[in-house]
Amino acid sequence: MGANRCAPKGVVAGVAAGVAALVINGCTMIGGGGARRGGGEFRILTLDPGHFHAALVQKTMLPGVSPTVHVYGPAGEEIEAHLARIESFNRRAENPTAWQTVVYRGDDYLERMIRERKGNVVVISGNNRRKIEYLEACVNAGLHVLADKPLVIDAAGFERLRQVFEKAERRGVLLYDIMTERYEITTVLQKEFSLIPSVFGQIVPGTPEQPAVTKESVHHFSKVVAGSPLVRPAWFFDVTQQGEGLVDVTTHLVDLIQWECFPDVILDWRTDIEMISARRWPTVLTLEQFQKVTKKETWPDYLRKDVRDGRLHVYSNGELTYRLRGIVAKVSVIWNYEAPPGAGDTHYSILRGTRVNLVIRQGPEQSWTPTLYIEPVEGVSASDVDAALKLVLPQVQARYPGVGLKRVPAGWEVLIPDSYKVGHEAHFAQVAEKYFRFLRDGRMPAWEVPNMIAKYYTTTRALEMAKAATP
Repeated sequence: MGANRCAPKGVVAGVAAGVAALVINGCTMIGGGGARRGGGEFRILTLDPGHFHAALVQKTMLPGVSPTVHVYGPAGEEIEAHLARIESFNRRAENPTAWQTVVYRGDDYLERMIRERKGNVVVISGNNRRKIEYLEACVNAGLHVLADKPLVIDAAGFERLRQVFEKAERRGVLLYDIMTERYEITTVLQKEFSLIPSVFGQIVPGTPEQPAVTKESVHHFSKVVAGSPLVRPAWFFDVTQQGEGLVDVTTHLVDLIQWECFPDVILDWRTDIEMISARRWPTVLTLEQFQKVTKKETWPDYLRKDVRDGRLHVYSNGELTYRLRGIVAKVSVIWNYEAPPGAGDTHYSILRGTRVNLVIRQGPEQSWTPTLYIEPVEGVSASDVDAALKLVLPQVQARYPGVGLKRVPAGWEVLIPDSYKVGHEAHFAQVAEKYFRFLRDGRMPAWEVPNMIAKYYTTTRALEMAKAATP
């Protein structure tokens, strides 16, 4: 559909980023790591599943993956909630799964998992404070890892993560984070149209006041998942365990900026990223709200440090502006207690081009459904854009059958068939399928690991800057 905006700096940049990867034909080679290649069976180990994302990886059966999954964690509500979600997938009326779960509950769950080695791929989604410790232990044992974001939540964790990636490369194992938003159809098509110069032109450099790319994500503590009200663990509200907003949800947004603006380009965290500004602010919850979403009667001791005047202050909100290879980007994450009636989590995104802006809106005018718009910029005639769109639309439709365009006052709305709107929960299986395909093929794109490193440098550096600016 169009050439890359920037030529990759080459393998040297990846090595400079701390990943001395063997690269052949633009792919990083993956070793055995205890998993059989060429169609062999993968066996999942689920480690300390404290977040519901751990279960969503198993919402559908995965090709080439054993139905028997070994779960290791401390005894308590979190592991029982995880098992209940897996069982609900097995018992649902439509497309039930057939997972067989073998569970170990005990304080030595990490050591037990490493020693027993009942599988070869570890799924991690839970309390983020120990996550870097889990990653180190798994990589040291030669186990592949598919982990929920964020992999790390502070600058010290970032330094350890760089070393873990280096060790993973030496051991031939794949450490990969779950970037579900690359599979959301409006984002996919936003990227698709941005790669068509006759429509988009080129991305503008942008300024801090008007960035070239802006992404904003709004989330809610009270929500429904897999048809049931979500009960969150109390530690989710402790930023020393979950991480602040600047290093949590922003991981997705920073990833999308890299993925959309510099496709297939190896980024160097030391030279390609310049932080401009960052700030943070809390969401304030009453005890009644906290009780509703956690089912806890009172604040745990570790949260009392964040309770002022009887209300909990959670630094779940943040904003960062930075320059990535000369392109100014802005990322914002906001957490509210609950969404307006009929609404849910929302996403806003704009890519500014020299000919059009590509805008994703998800407000009441869109019935809270993500909707992509193509809007000519000042000085570019709508008739010229219309002519270009008519020429390229068949090419887009060849890749995404059924996609169309509708004229609206500001430009065009991209019409997307409902079959593409599979929902956030389904994206976890899509990520998992790609991950296991990388393992089966023994290779993945050369940019994936260095760009994960660049991403976590961006988020953890933003947190450092924001904390320094907070009174």
